[in-house]
Amino acid sequence: MEEKIKLSGVFVAGTLVMIAVGIAALLAGFLQDPGRGWANVLLNNVYFVSLSVGALLFLSIQRVTHSGWSAGFLRVPEAMGGFLPVAALLFLLMIPGAGSLYHWSHADAVAHDPLLAHKAPFLNLPFWIIRMGVYFGLWILLAVLLRRISLKEDREGGLGPFRRGELLARIFIFVVIITFSLAMIDWVMSIDAHWYSTIFAVKNFVAAFHHASIVIAFIVMLMNRRGHFPFLNKSHLADFSRYIFMLCIIWGYFWFAEFMLIWYGNIPEETAYFIPRIRGEGWGLFFYANIAVNWFLPFVLLMPLALARNKTVLKIVIPFLIAGQFIDLYIQIFPGTVGTQVLGFQEIGTFIGYAGLFMLVTGYMLSRANLYPVNHPFLEESRAHHT
Repeated sequence: MEEKIKLSGVFVAGTLVMIAVGIAALLAGFLQDPGRGWANVLLNNVYFVSLSVGALLFLSIQRVTHSGWSAGFLRVPEAMGGFLPVAALLFLLMIPGAGSLYHWSHADAVAHDPLLAHKAPFLNLPFWIIRMGVYFGLWILLAVLLRRISLKEDREGGLGPFRRGELLARIFIFVVIITFSLAMIDWVMSIDAHWYSTIFAVKNFVAAFHHASIVIAFIVMLMNRRGHFPFLNKSHLADFSRYIFMLCIIWGYFWFAEFMLIWYGNIPEETAYFIPRIRGEGWGLFFYANIAVNWFLPFVLLMPLALARNKTVLKIVIPFLIAGQFIDLYIQIFPGTVGTQVLGFQEIGTFIGYAGLFMLVTGYMLSRANLYPVNHPFLEESRAHHT
């Protein structure tokens, strides 16, 4: 069962137009307000890194659990992981903007703030850059190894590559739980350097896994519409829906636990994070939309099995959830960087540009190998999957 895809001229042209829109939006942002431009870069960098890391986590979990239903689709998360080297370059370009994003990066602020001075051994720009390099170095290394062992399995077959891939997947899961949690503290939570939450990193880790699973399902369905993955059936859709449904519940639990414990405790240095996001001008709508889109919508619509198996329902729900991840990061990043609610062409246009780049890289990676892992021991089980 061999098949290679070729990127159409329309697809490539469309993604290039999207990238051009993103560049125009970013230039407009930097010319009008550099701080707003850097906030957009940070938001989209974190968004699409989350998709790449979450996709590799999905891939690793399928390997470790010996999941048969998903074996035919594993090239999709592999391809999404291929965005990480591009993301690393985009993050390096963000270093000059650290001063606009992070209060703790200013020496005079640290000198006059005892709390920032206490955190300075960890929150300082050189160590922040070093940690960023370590995160991306580990993620890219493991992504390359996972891809290489998968392609070796195509060429050689047998259980040897499969078992080595399973071992690499175990290592990746262990590494990413630690490094991605620390990365979210470095890149997002440290924006509000006087506030902290022990649930924050875990909540964002689940969000990355959640939304990566959503995008994988969406790509599979869109490619199926173009004639690929002909074996996709309602049982596969139900399993994708179970992932989305399960992860929306876990994410919603952490969101509510963080908010409820802090709000009920009513400690000023903790509630200072939520007050502007609930009562600040223009932010309340996004605060409540966050939980409504990322938890309530999939929880209600994907609970009935008939809807969870319905491709049309999933194609309606998934775009809302893709926007939901943007809302989640927007409400985390912009109040502490830009301060005011400014969602407009610059934010939407920059997201479109990043999405075009992500689509182009993912499509290129998909075209570089057989669409199906032909010697995967569970491929036939995936093709005949029925529940």
